[in-house]
Amino acid sequence: MISRTPDAPQPARWQRELAGAITDPAELLARLQLDPALLEPARAAAATFALRVPASYLARMRPGDPHDPLLRQVLPLGAELTSPPGYLADPVGDLPAGRVPGLLQKYRGRALVITTGACAVHCRYCFRRHYPYAQAQLTPGRRAAILAALAGDRQIHEVILSGGDPLSLGDHRLADLVAALGEIPHLRRLRLHTRTPIVLPSRIDGQLSKWLAASRLPMVFVLHANHPQELDSTVASALARLRQAGATLLNQAVLLRGVNDDAETLVRLSERLFEIGVLPYYLHLLDPVRGAAHFDVPLARARALLAEISGRLSGYLVPRLVREIPGAPAKVPVDLQLAD
Repeated sequence: MISRTPDAPQPARWQRELAGAITDPAELLARLQLDPALLEPARAAAATFALRVPASYLARMRPGDPHDPLLRQVLPLGAELTSPPGYLADPVGDLPAGRVPGLLQKYRGRALVITTGACAVHCRYCFRRHYPYAQAQLTPGRRAAILAALAGDRQIHEVILSGGDPLSLGDHRLADLVAALGEIPHLRRLRLHTRTPIVLPSRIDGQLSKWLAASRLPMVFVLHANHPQELDSTVASALARLRQAGATLLNQAVLLRGVNDDAETLVRLSERLFEIGVLPYYLHLLDPVRGAAHFDVPLARARALLAEISGRLSGYLVPRLVREIPGAPAKVPVDLQLAD
């Protein structure tokens, strides 16, 4: 009698979609019917920070439009290869904040775990585009050290899972980590910072919802949507599944030149977020990361936009305009700063 090896588990739909993400600038330009002259600078920029965009996100872009606000967030440009002074590899002080490899603590009562260096999409303004993920890879030994550090510090009440993007991990690894965190008695909340439900909504499937609902820790998902065009019906359905699993949904956007630096877009973004069950939370000034200077919006313009949308939206729909300053005890509200 011949014994048969059990078939390996088939990858989930989201994993197949992620494996098929576009990584070649030529394919991106061809599928969007864009000018081939964009190819050479795109390849040069992608050599320093790779292109990655899922087909489900590409489908929300306008073919033939090089200024599409979603395309602008992912298309490598030659402008990335030159940065003015002040644009840094570590613009927010991640490296000095490390407690053990893969565990950062900047603020009192909260700590952040670098779960992975992988993301479903590579945003060209990413403040961790130069982060040395290999030094923080969540190996079994580092995972044990992180859990020991968290268990040994009773002043930490909230853990943030970040990366990369924590939802790039498979359900088994992520659920196992969340279960281990749930065994630390002084932890009160778990926060996941993720863009995946926006760019790859199929990731929010029944398996993920099941282990989310089983955790003892209240879950807060801090999503990252920058433009209302990102929030189609597939995203709305994915976020509804997160809410049904008991998660609280917040959004933090980044103010980006050529993407959302006008009041009408920001108003529509807040209105659409609330319509699909997400509370606008933060609107970040661009972190000055090397290679992203072309996205910067001047501070005076940012303040003017905040004033305009504050006059057009109910207070709970107005995100807090903030910047991150290395060494500060919290995100710094721009409208409360005494000096620029």
